[in-house]
Amino acid sequence: MKIELAKKEIIHFIGIGGIGMSGLALIMKAKGFKIQGSDIAINKNIEKLKKNNVKIFIGHKKQNIKDVTIVVISSAIKRNNPELIEAQRKKLPIIKRGKMLANLVSLMKNIVVVGSHGKTTTTSLVSSIFEKTKLDPTIINGGIINSIKGTAKLGKSDWSILEADESDGSFIHISPTYSIITNVDREHMDFYKSIKDLKNYFLKFIKKVPSFGKSFICVDDKINNELIRSVKNKNFYTYGTKSNANFLIKNIKQEKQYSKFDLFVRLPNKKKLVLKNFKIPLLGIHNIRNSTAAIAVAFTVGISPSNIKKGLINFKGVQRRFNKIFSYNKIDFYDDYAHHPTEIRSVLEGVKNVYNKCEKVCIFQPHRISRLKDLRKEFSESFKDADIVILCPIYTAGEKMKLGFSYNNFAKEIIKNSKVKLFLVNNNIQLAKFLKKNMYGNKIVIGMGAGSISNWIKKLPELM
Repeated sequence: MKIELAKKEIIHFIGIGGIGMSGLALIMKAKGFKIQGSDIAINKNIEKLKKNNVKIFIGHKKQNIKDVTIVVISSAIKRNNPELIEAQRKKLPIIKRGKMLANLVSLMKNIVVVGSHGKTTTTSLVSSIFEKTKLDPTIINGGIINSIKGTAKLGKSDWSILEADESDGSFIHISPTYSIITNVDREHMDFYKSIKDLKNYFLKFIKKVPSFGKSFICVDDKINNELIRSVKNKNFYTYGTKSNANFLIKNIKQEKQYSKFDLFVRLPNKKKLVLKNFKIPLLGIHNIRNSTAAIAVAFTVGISPSNIKKGLINFKGVQRRFNKIFSYNKIDFYDDYAHHPTEIRSVLEGVKNVYNKCEKVCIFQPHRISRLKDLRKEFSESFKDADIVILCPIYTAGEKMKLGFSYNNFAKEIIKNSKVKLFLVNNNIQLAKFLKKNMYGNKIVIGMGAGSISNWIKKLPELM
């Protein structure tokens, strides 16, 4: 059922400070809707909302929704939230963020990016290319794009570029004109329960692309290949390093400041092309794949190769995606959002390829007990391209379940399966003391995780 929104409605976002929720709220506010919201604490997203005259409540209380007519929630909102309980009692429409996003962009030409990893960077790369043209898209992303200093921007054209969240399955409510599927991995299994269920959701999403649109699917990914074989309507192009890709990546060159590559384009009933000398200010084959997805969709909608190249070389990056934070004793410290074994391996592989003479130090903070329980073995094997791992306490994200195994034993499994030196720290003070004592020589340090580790890394200079 499609929910029609009248602008006289008062729309309340529970958890409005979240990166996805705040971006959607800002766009809806800019489009003239009456928006308000609540969260447990002030953050940068809340501050930006306040500057845009969005009414904010700090703390979740039933009184906050006194005059509200529609409530928006994310998958992070617990069932015992007092505002949610009050909305249910009042029989108010309660809409998941994904469905609200679907309604907002339903009347626009859109490019929707989905997948287990790489969504935010890919969405940002597509946006960067579009901004080098006269097309002025609305952008809704899952991370802060440095060039627009936020997660969202209201454009003047009828184009929208958005990252869709697969964590609660709500991405299938969006009807894409063009879609990018970066990869499908074992993630968010608290919702999907099985890999078969996960694949079915992505299959439904691919089938929603209309005949005048197109899906772009990374053929390097194992589960993506399984999806391709299941799609009877061949309304898609593939991209990647495998020889059967429609957009085939060739002649890769990786340096510390950039990656370069060519694309061989082989599309049905069209002349073969070679597009040469794409250059991106990013490390790693995973980011070359992300860039290729952006190139493929931009090329298909008619953006010239020269504008595509300008958009890529001028890409300003995304916060928490291998960002340099500071240097200490001539050692560079980076911050990255990698919190899944596949992401950790991809980042470390990229670093190894261009920092091969450096000792690679990974500061890792596991995110969510449930993820660590589900992927214990995969995590223990994901640090093979590191030399030293500093293991921090688990960031629980509010989960109350028991881990079910010894954390010390998990540390020993990392040492055994990834062949690294490992040190355990209990807090950021211990981390700073360890680093102050041991960080000398030819090293590179990367902090990884989706919890508080980013703030830990940023506070290290004053603690060290």
